[in-house]
Amino acid sequence: MATDQKSQKIRVGPLKASELKEADRIVRLAFGTFLGMPDPMAFMEDRDFLRPRHRSKNVKALAAWDGKRLIGSNFVTRWGCFGFFGPLTVLPEYWDHGVAQKLLEATMGVFDKWGIRHTGLFTFASSAKHVGLYQKFGYWPQHLTAVMVRTPEANPARMPDLLSALIKAEREEVIVAAAKLTHRISKGLDLTAEMRSVLAQKTGDVVLERRRGVLNGFAICMTGAGSEGGKKICYIKFGAARDGKAAETHFGRLLDGCEAYAALKGAVVEAGTNLARGEAFRHMRSRGYRVTTQGVAMQRPNTEGFNRTNCWVIDDWR
Repeated sequence: MATDQKSQKIRVGPLKASELKEADRIVRLAFGTFLGMPDPMAFMEDRDFLRPRHRSKNVKALAAWDGKRLIGSNFVTRWGCFGFFGPLTVLPEYWDHGVAQKLLEATMGVFDKWGIRHTGLFTFASSAKHVGLYQKFGYWPQHLTAVMVRTPEANPARMPDLLSALIKAEREEVIVAAAKLTHRISKGLDLTAEMRSVLAQKTGDVVLERRRGVLNGFAICMTGAGSEGGKKICYIKFGAARDGKAAETHFGRLLDGCEAYAALKGAVVEAGTNLARGEAFRHMRSRGYRVTTQGVAMQRPNTEGFNRTNCWVIDDWR
């Protein structure tokens, strides 16, 4: 009965900017507690997954309150025809009181409003509780996603080609070309809002792989104070190489650029890829990328989407 009474008082709506500090505290406390860390608040160290997303036009931030008290949040991201959500977190004392379910109901409403039918998430593969919750909303567990790291060479052979270094007209041409590249991978997949956001917020840059005026790959890299990577990590939130016979070459050169950019920032590279993208995963392992953690990708509907062997894509949907 107590659980029902607590659940009835919970309401969900947009997360305010003034609530981000408390939302960040809840994220760290929730994940740190779940993972059994001695100091839960040390989770993520100086990384900030919330503020950059809250400021992004392609993200909707949701909050859950008990009265006026913030008790949880979720961030819903749109990449054109594809959407994902997370981190979804709830204050530990409110676990098992239906808060996550209410946040998920609101999340499905956001996807419906956007008209997105293909969505996904990254969660703990070992947690039957998490997997079971998301299955209630039509998500199905598929392949594991490996999150990997590599310390780049201190003196890269070449400097990275960066979107921020281009004049406005050329930058816009590249952004349009990036949308065409991802459209080839999955019809309607579009990272242009993420590209614009990282430049506008100065939370990283977009590494380009170009040859003879053709964009063969790009990677949205987040690093520095106030970014999703923090000061120590160059986090590749999304990267993709042009498909075709030369795809592996393009992918390798794109990683060269990302590693060069990370070296300039004094950071390690963190990049994830789904194991259904077997060729991309094996290439990264052959370069010395080491798996630090893994989760399971869940999708609605139960389709491969762009988690398939001929996709040279980097992302992890955290």
